[in-house]
Parts: sequence; structure tokens; C-alpha cells
Amino acid sequence: MEWFSLDFLIALFSIVIIDLVLAGDNAIVIGMAARNLPKHQQKQAILWGTAGAIAVRSLATIFVVWILKIPGLLLIGGILLIWIAYKLLVEKKGEHDSVQAGTTLGSAIRTIIIADTVMSLDNVLAVAGAAHGNFILVILGLLISVPIIVWGSRLFIKLVDRFPVIIYLGGGVLAWTSAKMITDEKLLQQWMDEPLLKWGIIVLIIAGVLAAGSMKNRKSAATEDAA
Repeated sequence: MEWFSLDFLIALFSIVIIDLVLAGDNAIVIGMAARNLPKHQQKQAILWGTAGAIAVRSLATIFVVWILKIPGLLLIGGILLIWIAYKLLVEKKGEHDSVQAGTTLGSAIRTIIIADTVMSLDNVLAVAGAAHGNFILVILGLLISVPIIVWGSRLFIKLVDRFPVIIYLGGGVLAWTSAKMITDEKLLQQWMDEPLLKWGIIVLIIAGVLAAGSMKNRKSAATEDAA
């Protein structure tokens, strides 16, 4: 994949969107973990905790990029990502009051790193799939999206609440990524050499995820209105 080619830019855009829609809650957890610290230490905890979380996430993503080259795992990862895309569309954001706030700078940093790592497993798989084996894309995606996540998460979450189409855009990008992972699987290449079949599968997965998520949300809204 050549630098700044159309494929490169599409993959980078996908990674940034994935980071934003899947990691909005992470920034809230970061703030919750540092809430009991003195004001002068809160910024330090957020800065160093985020730096540690980025390092762990980068290493984890690079590792997943590497193992996805093993025959069969791209297919498995793509199928798992379909479920992650659907879950993104239908799951309501959880409350984070239960996050244990650190009472010292070290404990807050440790909480941030652990919480971000646990919450970012779906993010790691999605970014690894979108990167198509390109480690530069992983790093660029993180460099672009992490500052937005850390400093603009509350604004982003408000935007999502006001414009739900943003989440559907994210779900579509995830579905696209999962479809590409499945159709790029080496074990399936003898069938995927047929463009009509390949693009038919891609369109079916994207349409299926968005339709299933939309129907579930409409059903949930109708149930809430009836109650």
C-alpha cells in the first residue's frame, strides 16, 4: 500500500473513525480514574496514563496485525468484528461511577492503563483489520485519534447523542472492515477471485449489520415508549 494512495487514505480514515467510535468511553474512564487526585496531579495522571495506554495498545495492535497473517485467523477476526459492529449500534453506553479512582499518582496511572487495555480489545482487533498489515497506519491512526479521544471525548459523545448517524457511520466502517478481512482471507481466495461474489459479500455484510442494528434500536425504542 503506497503512502497517501487512495487505499492508504481510506484505511487511515477507517482507523480514525474506529478509534473514535469505539474509544469514546475510554476517555471518560481516564477522567474517573484521576478524579480523586489533587488538581495539579490530575493532568500528570491523565498524560502519563494515556501515554502508557497508547504504548500498550500500539504493541497489542501490532501483535494482532502479525497474528492475523496466520491462515484462517483473518476469517475468524472478521466474523468477530461483525458482532462488534452490531454491538456498537445497539449497546447503550455504560455508567462509569464504579471505576475505582486512584488516590495516588501511581495508582491512578495504573488504573488508567489497565482500564484502557481491557476496554480496547475490540478496538485493537478492528484497527488491526483496517490496517491491512501496515504498521505505519496503526501509529498514524493512534496519533490522530488519541488526542481527540482524550481532550474531546465529552464533545464527541454529545455529538453522537445529537446526531446518531455518527454511530451508524462507525458501524458501517466496522462492517466494511470485517467484510474486507473475510474476503481477504487466503483460504477463501479461490472463491474471492470472482469480483461479483466478493463485492456481494461485502455489501451483504454492511447492509446486514446496519439493518439488524437499526431494527433492534427501533424495537427497543418502541418497547420504551410502550412502558
